[in-house]
Amino acid sequence: MPQPVPTSDLYGVPSASNVTAVLGPTNTGKTHLAIERMLAHKSGLIGLPLRLLAREVYDRIVAKVGAGEVALITGEEKIKPKQARYWVSTVEAMPRDLDVEFVAVDEIQLAGDPERGHVFTDRLFHARGSQETLLLGAETMRNALGQLLPGVNFISRPRLSKLSYAGPKKISRLPRRSAIVAFSANDVYEIAEFVKRQRGGAAVVLGALSPRTRNAQVEMFQSGDVDFLIATDAIGMGLNLDVTHVAFAGARKFDGMTSRDLYAHEVAQIAGRAGRHIKDGTFGVTGEVPPFCSDLINQVEAHDFEPIKALQWRASTLDYDSVPRLLTSLKIAPNKPFLMMARAADDVAVLETLSENKELITRAKGPAVVKRIWDVCQVPDYRKIGLSEHGELIKQLLGFVLEDEGLIPDDWIKAHVDQHDRIDGDIDTIATRIAHIRTWTFIANRVDWLKDPLYWQEKTRAVEDKLSDALHEGLQKRFVDQRTSTLMKRLRDKDELFAEIDEQGQLMVEDHFVGKISGFQFTPVEATDGQDTRAARTAAGQVLNKELTMRSKELIAADLADFGFNKLGEILWKEAVVGLLKKGDHILKPHVTLLADEQLSGPARIETEEKLQTVVDGLIEARLGPLVELDKAGELEGLAKGVAFQLVEALGVLAREPIADDIRQLDQQARGGLRKYGVRFGAFNIFMPHLLKPAATEMAQMLWVLFHDLKNNADWTLPKAGLTSAPIDPAIDISIYRMAGFQVCGKRVVRVDMLERLGDLIRPLVTWRAKKPNKQAEAVQASSGQEKSGAEESPTEIAAATGTAIETATGDLTADDHDADPPAAAQKEPAANDKAKTKPKDKADAAPVGATGDGGFIIIPEMMSIMGCSAEELGLVLRSLGYRSEGGGSPQGTGKHEAAKQNSAPQETVAGKTTSEKDEGLANEASGAQKEAPLIWRPRKKPGMKRASNGHKRQGKAQAGKGRKHNHKSNRPPQSRRGKRADNKPKAIDPDSPFAKLANLKDKMGDQAKNETK
Repeated sequence: MPQPVPTSDLYGVPSASNVTAVLGPTNTGKTHLAIERMLAHKSGLIGLPLRLLAREVYDRIVAKVGAGEVALITGEEKIKPKQARYWVSTVEAMPRDLDVEFVAVDEIQLAGDPERGHVFTDRLFHARGSQETLLLGAETMRNALGQLLPGVNFISRPRLSKLSYAGPKKISRLPRRSAIVAFSANDVYEIAEFVKRQRGGAAVVLGALSPRTRNAQVEMFQSGDVDFLIATDAIGMGLNLDVTHVAFAGARKFDGMTSRDLYAHEVAQIAGRAGRHIKDGTFGVTGEVPPFCSDLINQVEAHDFEPIKALQWRASTLDYDSVPRLLTSLKIAPNKPFLMMARAADDVAVLETLSENKELITRAKGPAVVKRIWDVCQVPDYRKIGLSEHGELIKQLLGFVLEDEGLIPDDWIKAHVDQHDRIDGDIDTIATRIAHIRTWTFIANRVDWLKDPLYWQEKTRAVEDKLSDALHEGLQKRFVDQRTSTLMKRLRDKDELFAEIDEQGQLMVEDHFVGKISGFQFTPVEATDGQDTRAARTAAGQVLNKELTMRSKELIAADLADFGFNKLGEILWKEAVVGLLKKGDHILKPHVTLLADEQLSGPARIETEEKLQTVVDGLIEARLGPLVELDKAGELEGLAKGVAFQLVEALGVLAREPIADDIRQLDQQARGGLRKYGVRFGAFNIFMPHLLKPAATEMAQMLWVLFHDLKNNADWTLPKAGLTSAPIDPAIDISIYRMAGFQVCGKRVVRVDMLERLGDLIRPLVTWRAKKPNKQAEAVQASSGQEKSGAEESPTEIAAATGTAIETATGDLTADDHDADPPAAAQKEPAANDKAKTKPKDKADAAPVGATGDGGFIIIPEMMSIMGCSAEELGLVLRSLGYRSEGGGSPQGTGKHEAAKQNSAPQETVAGKTTSEKDEGLANEASGAQKEAPLIWRPRKKPGMKRASNGHKRQGKAQAGKGRKHNHKSNRPPQSRRGKRADNKPKAIDPDSPFAKLANLKDKMGDQAKNETK
């Protein structure tokens, strides 16, 4: 076991006669003084605590004396001009063999740092200039320096500006030019993303950034492209920034051993970045950090802290005779006051691990080899991969440098460098690659380890620069809204900005797209509630007022046709939303809210809103004119007025069943009053045909949604215009279908006017009866010279459905109960002796198309054409209306079926159009269905009612009720009372009724036949 070297021989203390300690808080100009003093000498060396700061000072000196006279030495970067007179270095990399007139060591108080303190302590004792030496640091070092360096000169420098506590502030309320400090990369990133959303963007500074990336980020902040800097405590080490406020987003840090609260002098070091030169600064807390206590605040503001009581120390004069003796020399304790043994660093820990390798110990012969082993152990763990993995790298390096040639193979280092020569991935991935490449950059700067160190220095530097640029770009994209930051800078630099609006409403400010004007609203790009929105609005404010006022005048002069609506009740003008409808007290009278930014104000805003209200009223009247007129009708009284009120509330379509009693009590005068406004009395619904047009339906739909608060269901799709029926959509409220003019019939919806046409088509088919042979009647007719009639006039059996059931009793709906198209079969035949007009005998016996002659019918193409659906789908509709079906028999059917087949050519299409090829297909479908097994449809009997006998003959309205007993179980009045009001007075005949016209036509034809017979 080798004997320890006596401590007194391990280090000596050079004279302190030319050593000056310049002490004071931050912003006292200490670094600036050191640079000026160095340039006053012919040569000099300055050691700085961070490579970022070293690069900054290097650039400043180069700007003054030129690059050829300045060298930069860091662990990963070495710039050594042949004629260099001034050297800038990190404290760890300060050359020991330089003979210079001036030496300075900055932030000397870091001698008390547990991790790096021993390096600063060594420089305190051994870094000397031949003419002048400056030790720059805090006042807390005064006692230690006085004890360790007898004769040292002290200069105290006061702070140039005032530093004061500003209390807690939310991040969104921090002033411009603020630095926010956190103590982990994740916290820095999270805060930077928040600042981007709220304030437009931020620069990011981390200790692990390469100088190139860090300088690019700081330049963004210094130039004003961004107003916020998010950083770790790395900014506390002498970085000169234009910061007015420092906000602590954390008050605890991990010091390498444990997580602890910040010391008062650490808070002061970081907070001291606020305020530069003679400009005052402030500090405070933000986020979840509690306010600082009064004692800490007083210490920071007064720059009064407890003196440093111990400096970290490790022997610098080492024994290289063997690895064990080297370890022993590294563990010797100091023998002076204020010094304490530094804890084992990574290099010592790696050396201890390697000392257990017998093969290595065997090869470690002589001081030169041991010194080489120690140099390799000092390769920093930039990657932070842990002692075990880092130790493996050191072992591999030793395997190369301890060989005969002592060089690292080019292909081996190339494989490692190429592995990281790529810029894909996120910012964390790129930052990790930079940490790895720093290791190889450090190795490349050991000229005695490589065959061509200059090549590898350039190679690793190029890779690091490429990665640094990619990292800066990634940080910029992630944490800076370039558009907003540029606008904010220009807003500060000039009073007036150039802004213009193109035809699409895009607002450009200084050639930057800041947002779009739609209608009277400006939408910033990626609008938020933070600085992004405010900046865009500020930039756009110069043109918005003028533009919106001009648009207001244009809207006020616009025609009614220039406006429209959508389902949500938004008013559209030039395809832009300019207003919003609100529910009013009346379904036809919604209120209007103008949607406009605050730049439209005063009379222009009032006039625009009044114009929109006028537009809304005008469009409602234009599209729902009959309904508006019906709502205003003053001449309607009694039940007619009540029916009108219900029609208006239902927007023009009412189911007949709920108001059947009211309808029966309406006299012809009241009915005529309603018909004057376009009201139609159907067998199924009371409706206004004009309101079934697409424009009217669209308007009604919007008003219905608005009045009944159905906006959450406003994205439905009603049947397209022109369709008369469609499958039902369960997601659509039934009331919406009825409002739009459709009745729900099972699984389909049918347009109410087409449903009436279907009823008009079916009604004569179920009332027609085939005539039974009557020889006596034939003889009478033969003697009088009359032809046989092909059908007898039986009582009316009507399918007067209400949507869920059907009434089949004879005479349930009389001629004045509904507006039905008169069927051809119900018209009176001409006299037999009018040969020119008499039909052939075989035609006179023909049945109505589709009638079975016994109260039933089969589906014919015209029905499918009207409904726009297949026979199967029509069958479902018929069942929902109360019809029943039964098997049909042979494909040819009986004679009456044969007659239906012969007359089954389609006659009319949907909405009254002529027959098309599609209708011919429907005819073929119906024909095919009949050939297989035609279904016969019949109306279901209403309970308690009897079907009229075939032998009953119609002898006019006065005889319609004879031969039929009143069913007392039914609530209907007897036939003799129908057509009368509650006061038993006969109803007045409406001369405009189609039934009145039909009756007059029959009378005229009868009179003409009698005259011709005579």
